[in-house]
Amino acid sequence: MGRPRTPLLDRERITTVALELVDERGEFSVPQIAKRLGVQTASVYHHVDGRDGIVELLRERVCAEIDGSTLDLEPWDAAMAAWARSYRAAFAAHPRAVPMLMTSPVRAPRVLAQYESAVTLLLGVGFDNADVMTVIVALENLVLGSALDLAAPDAMWELPDEVTTPRLAEALAALGPTRADAAFDLALEAFLAHCRALLERADG
Repeated sequence: MGRPRTPLLDRERITTVALELVDERGEFSVPQIAKRLGVQTASVYHHVDGRDGIVELLRERVCAEIDGSTLDLEPWDAAMAAWARSYRAAFAAHPRAVPMLMTSPVRAPRVLAQYESAVTLLLGVGFDNADVMTVIVALENLVLGSALDLAAPDAMWELPDEVTTPRLAEALAALGPTRADAAFDLALEAFLAHCRALLERADG
């Protein structure tokens, strides 16, 4: 019997199934991946560097949707804003991946290359070396929190009645349909304003 033209198992298929499981359940296991692919668990390990290797494949898959070319825009704050919006969209498509990817070290070369570009941008416009990663991590906190917010129910506050919390009820009634987007825009502009001030102090 000849070998199948399409391999039954490869890193792409493993990543796809792992991401499906994370989207469904918020987690994956190698036996679950093997079962869904119809292979033995040991066969999966022949193609990946253990569970941690699959996590990095997931990181690469999700982060591949972040448009790194946005970091080439000018001025620098427009570049950071565009990168933040693309970053948010990529993770909003897979919100259940956020806890897993944000609590494991980043090793994927293509993802590290985007960090290198972001660091190069900030250093190039005059940020102090000591501030650069703080700026990037703060932006990530904003982006990932907002990505999770996009996956939240529209009605996040359920009031038993409007008597005990009348001001909250009025504020919720006035809330527009784009709550998550409006909150992200507000926080992003405040973040960038602070970064501009930080840069001015560095220049001074």
